Amino acid sequence: MKPIDLARSAGVSPQAVRNYEAHGLLPPALRSPSGYRVYEQRHMDALHAFLLLVRAVGYRLAKPIMMAITKGDIDDSLTHLDAAHASLTQDREALGRLEKVLASAAADRPAEATTDPLTIGELARKLGVTPTTLRSWEKAGALTPRRHPTGSREYQPKDVRDAHLVHMLRRGHVPLPHIVTALEQIHHSGNLDEALAQVQGWSARVNHQSRHLLAASARIEAVVVREDTATLGPGNV
Repeated sequence: MKPIDLARSAGVSPQAVRNYEAHGLLPPALRSPSGYRVYEQRHMDALHAFLLLVRAVGYRLAKPIMMAITKGDIDDSLTHLDAAHASLTQDREALGRLEKVLASAAADRPAEATTDPLTIGELARKLGVTPTTLRSWEKAGALTPRRHPTGSREYQPKDVRDAHLVHMLRRGHVPLPHIVTALEQIHHSGNLDEALAQVQGWSARVNHQSRHLLAASARIEAVVVREDTATLGPGNV
């Protein structure tokens, strides 16, 4: 098929298809005798798999999966795919913890027992982000850690919980201002109904992401099967 036909099948532009191929996210195109790109079903499967992965877990996690597949390194692609599943699992667990917190607030039960606060470096390592990222979330109003008399930041259990939530939502491409608004609702018991509705919306988002990941996995399997009978490198038709 022509580049425009492949692009139309996924609702993207022919230039996007060429860019994905150039970045190693699609198998190299075949070439016609006149030098034009020609794509096959395996290219369509790969394109749809990549776009589904982006919807499921974002570009950062989708990219290494597809690059490994186009290189023929199936073991590596499966390792990255497992990481994508683990990411969504963490999101579900974070939502479960949040729902527990909201339920406790609704029942007016005592707050959780306090534990030692974390430093910015400890929290960054726990989340797998940089301290700069945490400071940017704080600047946006999503995090409000206390300050130690020495001036260093101290993240209490509430702050750690908020940071987990912000991290999850940012992976889902939720804008920081929206996250800040939701956190403000959660922090004020008078808005528990809105907060619970927000959590339900996030849970629905994770469900959609999981379904996209499931569909992407099926496409990836199709790519792998087709690559068993086709050469990954460019050829002639």
